[in-house]
Amino acid sequence: MNKMDLLLKANDLRTRFGEDFKSPVDIMSLAHSIDNLTIVLYPMGEHLSGMCIKSNDNPVIAINSGMSMGRQHFSMAHELFHLYYDKSTTSICSKKIGYGKEIEKQADQFASYFLIPPNALKDKIKQLKIDRERTLSIEDIVKIEQYFMVSRQAILFRLIEDNEISIHDVEEMKQNVIQSATCFGYSDTLYKPLPESKQYMTYGYLIKQTNEAYKSKLISTGKYNEILLSAFRADIVYGTEEEEEEIVD
Repeated sequence: MNKMDLLLKANDLRTRFGEDFKSPVDIMSLAHSIDNLTIVLYPMGEHLSGMCIKSNDNPVIAINSGMSMGRQHFSMAHELFHLYYDKSTTSICSKKIGYGKEIEKQADQFASYFLIPPNALKDKIKQLKIDRERTLSIEDIVKIEQYFMVSRQAILFRLIEDNEISIHDVEEMKQNVIQSATCFGYSDTLYKPLPESKQYMTYGYLIKQTNEAYKSKLISTGKYNEILLSAFRADIVYGTEEEEEEIVD
C-alpha cells in the first residue's frame, strides 16, 4: 500500500471541496454538495458498512445507518475513495476497518487521512501530551475522536497505525465507549445511530431530479409519489408533524 499516494489523494479531495489540510470536516455536508450523487441511508446489518455504485454519471452511495454516527462518517469517506479513485463500478464494503481486499484497505487508509489529516492529528496529540513520554489516556482518545468526529474504532485504527498506542491497549479502550465519553462531559450523539425513523432515507440527486421532473410535468403525481415512497421519503409525499413545529431563528 502506497500511503503517501493515499495521503495525496485525501489532500486532493479536500482541495476539491475547498477544505484545508488540517481542520475537521463535516463529511456528510460535503457529500451532500456533490451535484449528481444520490445518498441512501439504510440499516444493512452487522457486516456491511456501505456501498458505492457508479453508473451513467449518477452514482449512488449507500451507508449503513444502523452504525454509530462516527462510524458513518468514516464509511462515507471510505465510499468517496471508491467514487473518485477506484476504477470499479460497484464496491460493497465490510464493517471491519483495515481488513478485506487491498482496495478496501486503501479506502480505509484514505478515509483515515481525509478525516484525520496527519499534521492535524500530530498537533492535537502534542496539545494533549504535556509530558512527551506520557501515553494517551482514554480521556485523550475521547477528545481526539470528538474533535475529528469519528468512531472509536476509526481513531484506534489510526493511532495504532501511527504507533501512538499499542495493540495491547486497544481492547480496554474498546470497552464502555459511550460511558467513557459521557463521563468526560460529551454528548453520546457520535456513538449512536440516528433514530430509527431517520435510518431509512434518500438524499441528493434522485430526489432533486424527481422534483424537477414533477414540476416540469414530465411525470404524474402518482409516479412522483411512487418514486419518493420507494426512496423512503414519505415525509415529502405526506408532510410531517415537524413542519408544523418548525422554528426559523
